[in-house]
Amino acid sequence: MLQKKGGIMVVLSSPSGAGKTTLVNLLSKRNNFFISTSHTTRKPRPNETPGKDYFFVGDEEFSRLIKNDEFLEYAKVFKNYYGTTRTPVIQNLEKKNNVIFDIDWQGADQIKNKKLNYKLITFFILPPSKKVLFERLSNRDMKDKLIAEERMKQFDRDVLHWINYNYVVINDNLEECFLKIQKLIDAEINNGSKDYDKEFVKKHVEKLIS
Repeated sequence: MLQKKGGIMVVLSSPSGAGKTTLVNLLSKRNNFFISTSHTTRKPRPNETPGKDYFFVGDEEFSRLIKNDEFLEYAKVFKNYYGTTRTPVIQNLEKKNNVIFDIDWQGADQIKNKKLNYKLITFFILPPSKKVLFERLSNRDMKDKLIAEERMKQFDRDVLHWINYNYVVINDNLEECFLKIQKLIDAEINNGSKDYDKEFVKKHVEKLIS
């Protein structure tokens, strides 16, 4: 077994609207994580800043990055491409900076399969209920119910990937969810005891998809 070196990698994934981006920003501010900023071919939302939230690029530029093997992971989500470039991630990990990723299950699988020589901890974030998720999506997408409904259809497929993550955390209360993630990261790093009930998570998933 190779000794893990440098910083650690933390992946947060979730079905659209479950709150992973807000949690990533909280972890970055309070734990001094470097956020891996993804490239995407989708258009910016009104509240997003290019270069901070995403690097917004055209299809041609994204294809060039794929061709040059510059992505650590990339995937097509809701008709747009998203991808993480390798160089800034590796540079930060080598400097012993911890890196946090806001990516979907496809990207998480790709990073796991790369088997990089850095500690990797993966989290899947779930909403407390489908009703709450629909409300969050409707508010976020400026009350465009067609977009919200499209994401709700995808939810039943996305949620099935929870089993491939180290931990699943329910985002009922943002602060409590953040503290739970923080405690699990600390326990992983320090080989401490982990307050985690997989059976409870399984029952919650069954309730969400029933």
